[in-house]
Amino acid sequence: QVQLVESGGGLVQPGGSLRLSCAASGSMLSIDAMGWYRQAPGKQRELVATTTSGGRTNYADSVKGRFTISRDNAKNTVYLQMNSLKPEDTAVYYCNADVRKRAAVTTERHILWGQGTQVTVSS
Repeated sequence: QVQLVESGGGLVQPGGSLRLSCAASGSMLSIDAMGWYRQAPGKQRELVATTTSGGRTNYADSVKGRFTISRDNAKNTVYLQMNSLKPEDTAVYYCNADVRKRAAVTTERHILWGQGTQVTVSS
């Protein structure tokens, strides 16, 4: 059984910072891409940032220079450091992971989503 557990959301004033974390729990896991998406009310879910196990990163234009994605492969954990937050960053943030779980006969691929964590940027 594999699941993603998110934490770190909350209420912050404009210009403030938050750090989100997402850990994949389970045994015999190999994780390639991990990333963060967000969804604001009335809008589609959009990609925020992704990172591969090899260290490649990708950011949405709206967060470049302000957000930093990183990961700890030993802990199967991905982080999103969010600085200089703006009201338009307000959304539910979802962790995503491309996971492979080793089994006796085969290797299973799972595309996982976290439960979402609310980030609210407001005065």
